[in-house]
Amino acid sequence: MQNNPRLGILLMIATTFVFAVQDGISRYLAGNYNVVMIVMIRYWFFAAFVITIAIRKSGSIRAAAATRQPILQITRGTLLALEICVMVSAFVLLGLVESHAIFASYPLLIAALSGPVLGEKVGWRRWVAIGIGFVGVLVILQPGYTVFAPAAVIPLAAALMFALYGLLTRYAARKDTTATSFFWTGTSGAVVMTLAGVWFWEPMTATDWLWMGALCVTGASGHWLLIRTYEVAEASEVQPFAYLQLVFASAIGLLLLGETLRPNVAVGAAIVVSAGLFTLWRSKQTT
Repeated sequence: MQNNPRLGILLMIATTFVFAVQDGISRYLAGNYNVVMIVMIRYWFFAAFVITIAIRKSGSIRAAAATRQPILQITRGTLLALEICVMVSAFVLLGLVESHAIFASYPLLIAALSGPVLGEKVGWRRWVAIGIGFVGVLVILQPGYTVFAPAAVIPLAAALMFALYGLLTRYAARKDTTATSFFWTGTSGAVVMTLAGVWFWEPMTATDWLWMGALCVTGASGHWLLIRTYEVAEASEVQPFAYLQLVFASAIGLLLLGETLRPNVAVGAAIVVSAGLFTLWRSKQTT
């Protein structure tokens, strides 16, 4: 693997922008159609993309699918598909700004759970950062300030699910290649979403089919950019720039979707991101 941090950073910035656009399209479509159906169609395209990449990297579908831990791989793929459904639901209920502000806590959840799940050591400094990040989430949620909105828990649940997915991916990497894990992510998710989504099929307008096509293209291109990012640079060098998805998604929500940015959300998001960046820095220092 080549090591070109500057190119890796540029690719990560492009990745976060494409994923933010994908989130904006998801919010629009899910506001008019069933979330499960939208995610199902997206996964059909994603699975075709994954199979193409897997064949190119592994030589055949059989080689790409070869794993000694199929239950783990299916669990990973299913968990990610369900997380996407939960997060898209949050976009509809809360908007992009608040959903992403809360979802930004997932690196902290990964750090907190890496000990019990993976047996990794988490030092006291990172535990302090995790605690501060949790305070930031509370600032966003404002429990007790007014009647607590149950919908605010939805992106937090999505963050927890995505953190578990990330940890299971790291666990799977001990025995399987990246190509194998990527193959199972797309195919198992597509199967699960198809089994659930066919019961929620709704007719779409021609214009919305164009938006659906754009959603599929942004999803595949975003994942391709992410793959390229990790091919040219180390994860620790580019991961801090993944937080730009919060910035881009918030800009789309504010400028294009008419959302507002409440002061507590801005302050809380800043606390969460700062704590997350510190945990990333500490993990780099201890490796």
